[in-house]
Amino acid sequence: QVQLVESGGGLVQAGGSLRLSCAPSGRTFSRYAMGWFRRAPGKEREFVAAIRWSISFTSYADSVKGRFTISKDNAQNTVYLQMNSLKPEDTAVYYCAARGSGSTVLVPNTATQYDYWGQGTQVTVSS
Repeated sequence: QVQLVESGGGLVQAGGSLRLSCAPSGRTFSRYAMGWFRRAPGKEREFVAAIRWSISFTSYADSVKGRFTISKDNAQNTVYLQMNSLKPEDTAVYYCAARGSGSTVLVPNTATQYDYWGQGTQVTVSS
């Protein structure tokens, strides 16, 4: 069983920064891509950012471009989401996701394209 464990959420004022981390536990698995999604209160889960593991190609939602950066550390087997210039509308539960198998999509950016999910970490941005 693959488990993804997120950390780094919390409460921050608007304009501040947070860095989320996600690392797998349990059995090892090859990964095609890893991504971050979020769900705000009363809203659907939405794509935030993703990274193709082997080539480090990235993709971002328009709402976070220029403010968020997804990166990975192969040695630590960890994916990060650096969030700068946070806004109250970034408040949500953030979920880490991983896709194990290959795909024709360069960087998967929909929830159905991911196989494994973390439990989520709360990010709250106060105005």
